[in-house]
Amino acid sequence: MDKDPEKTLGSEDFLWLHLKDLPYFRSILRAVEASFYQDIQLPHPILDVGSGDGHFASVAFKFKIDVGIDPMSATMAEAHQHGAYQGLVQADGGKMPFADNYFGSALSNSVLEHIEHVDLVLAETSRVLRSGAPFIFCVPNSRYFSELAISGTLRKVKLSGLGRSYENWFRRISRVFHANSPKTWQMRLENSGFKLEKWWHYFSLSAMRALEWGHFLGIPSLVVRKLTGKWILAPTRWNLALTEKCVRRFAANDHLPNGTFTFFVARKV
Repeated sequence: MDKDPEKTLGSEDFLWLHLKDLPYFRSILRAVEASFYQDIQLPHPILDVGSGDGHFASVAFKFKIDVGIDPMSATMAEAHQHGAYQGLVQADGGKMPFADNYFGSALSNSVLEHIEHVDLVLAETSRVLRSGAPFIFCVPNSRYFSELAISGTLRKVKLSGLGRSYENWFRRISRVFHANSPKTWQMRLENSGFKLEKWWHYFSLSAMRALEWGHFLGIPSLVVRKLTGKWILAPTRWNLALTEKCVRRFAANDHLPNGTFTFFVARKV
């Protein structure tokens, strides 16, 4: 398999398109995910479950998504500015204000892991999709926590209790409620009227640790965000050249047996 990130990410430089607007640890993950959608057909009308600030959709797709739904008013305002959607609806995914069998496809990019009532959201997504409609989503799997560098080091020096405390802390700050196996997601999907067609793991162990450290190294970006509303003050090649050089190797979209995230392609029965 080709290991060159410049090639595996396709003709669009998804890493740079994210890196100039987002902290590096979000950029490497989103760049990989954006590349996966390029060979996937999404029949209209398309629903984005958890559209967030709209940045991902504005980079990953050359067309506008028909509808984005999200419960957060602050991110909804940003999504309007990115212009990646024909329409935006502020509502809970567990109670969608849409008719049965309306949408031709749906996606949810790194969102479902953050939703405690995920089974309700899956059931509602199924309800509003037409029979045979694809549902594409990605989430972290159990390695998201088991492969954390700091907790792993603490376990090696016989500080397992402290390691578990760190893992729980990381779970809270990343707001991840569901980091499960494909088997668990398959059961959830089948209970909601979907058939799981295929899945693959991605995002290497080293990339996961780069993401982990990014939660600490990205604190200056958080300060800038609070003060200016932007993550990156100078989104130029010269300013981000060193960062790009350091992180590009993590943005390969290889399918990996021990990847820390999983991409799913399901279809409504």
